[in-house]
Amino acid sequence: MSRVCELTGKRAMVGNNVSHALNRTKRKFKVNLVKKRFYLPAEDKWVTLKVSTRALKNINKKGVEAVIAEARANGFLKK
Repeated sequence: MSRVCELTGKRAMVGNNVSHALNRTKRKFKVNLVKKRFYLPAEDKWVTLKVSTRALKNINKKGVEAVIAEARANGFLKK
């Protein structure tokens, strides 16, 4: 399965390694993902999500219910 955040849709970016002599080779900037369980009181169940650390900061700020509702509206999360 690809490394994609389930709440924000973040995925790997492509860039260059640049040496001191300015030689360029392709590389990937991977997403910092964490597998985390969240409790949804409205649905009275636990869900396990692969989320980026940026999404974790959003959850701490806005709350898990608001972030999941926003992800469903943007089409990143099913159900």
